Amino acid sequence: MVALDMSVVNVALPDMDAGLGFDDSGLLWVVNAYALAFGGLLMLGGRLADIIGGRRTLLYGLVLFGAASLAGGLVRSPGALITARAVQGVGAAALAPVAFALITLTFPPGPARSRALGLWGMASAAGGALGVLAGGLLTDWAGWRAVMLVNVPIVLFALAGAVRWVPRTRRGDGPPPGFDLVGALLVTAGMSALVLGLVRTESAGWNSTATVGTLAAAALLLAAFVAVELRVPQPLLRIGLLAHRPVLAANLCTLLLFSGQFAAFYFTSLYLQRVLAYGPVPTGLAFLPFSAGIVVGSLAATRLVGRFGPRPLLVAGGLLGAAGFGWFGLAVDVHAGFSDSILGPSLTASVGIGLCVVPLGTAGTTGVGAAEAGMASGVLNSSRQIGGSLGLAVLATVAAQAAGGDGPAALTHGYATAYGVAGGLLLAAALVAWLLLPGSPRAADRGR
Repeated sequence: MVALDMSVVNVALPDMDAGLGFDDSGLLWVVNAYALAFGGLLMLGGRLADIIGGRRTLLYGLVLFGAASLAGGLVRSPGALITARAVQGVGAAALAPVAFALITLTFPPGPARSRALGLWGMASAAGGALGVLAGGLLTDWAGWRAVMLVNVPIVLFALAGAVRWVPRTRRGDGPPPGFDLVGALLVTAGMSALVLGLVRTESAGWNSTATVGTLAAAALLLAAFVAVELRVPQPLLRIGLLAHRPVLAANLCTLLLFSGQFAAFYFTSLYLQRVLAYGPVPTGLAFLPFSAGIVVGSLAATRLVGRFGPRPLLVAGGLLGAAGFGWFGLAVDVHAGFSDSILGPSLTASVGIGLCVVPLGTAGTTGVGAAEAGMASGVLNSSRQIGGSLGLAVLATVAAQAAGGDGPAALTHGYATAYGVAGGLLLAAALVAWLLLPGSPRAADRGR
């Protein structure tokens, strides 16, 4: 649900504009408000699970997400819809890290955890791809309000399951964990400024005063956050956590992997609609091979990660994903069809990405104690969100400069160039995994 809501509204934006009367800049904030709140609060959401318990954080996040979805489906003004999307992002910032942390706390290392992480990763990765299809179908059949209201029954089902099956966590006999208020304020402000600066580059440009000032403020706030975390006794993020090579490698690979994936996903949608003239529903259906490939890759990874460890899977997945995006760059053409330019590259890239999801979760929690599971999850999810925002911002600029115009041939050339850069990012992720991760499952278990 959290991943789906990153993309489900994209296809519905024209109908939202017609129904509520957005101005040119306001419509973009239907997407950005969610991304900004989600990215800015992920670290805080992960640590909250360590402090008040995973079950309570999960329930609070579900209620907030469901209430915002219901309100968003009933709004009558552009500002109210943007506000509802921002509150959805706040709920998502609690749900994404706590779902991951609950898996690592419930299942001991081994095949059971690998299977659970495989299902989690498969749902998370496929949710983004299915969001385009769901958005197209819901908008076509029931109007744009349905893309908000569809979350309500999902939330009610998840609440019932959480109350029934998620155990209450018990704190040990030690003192209650403290709350790093200064660190929380700094990282929330810094992450929000970073995501804001990145998402605004598409409209304001990289050289604008607003962009440079926002990114500079983000750098200063995050530097101050690191300085505070090195001094407080119970930090929001223990900086030493990133000294574990598997944890560091997992976060770097996540940053690079999702920089390429998010951007390539975005350009595929634009290519289908702007160049090949697909409608909303056909565009969504064209992403089904991508979703299927992620499922296949994730299922394969759940069976293989316990035997071979994260390193071989991340290297193989990164190389396969890079090959798929490189294929995209060579195949897209003004006169190409679905089977020529989409089917083969989608399956190749998505299987590679699916192979990476499970070992990223495994490596990202190696050497992490139960008391810091939410912290590690928050960092990993933050790397994913920052990677997606950064990749989209950078590659959108690359595509625009390479295109040099608005005609179908120019757009296609720009998209092809961006695909090539996305493939390079996945190659870099494979190289990071090869250099930083231990080569065997036993060595991975010792990687601290």
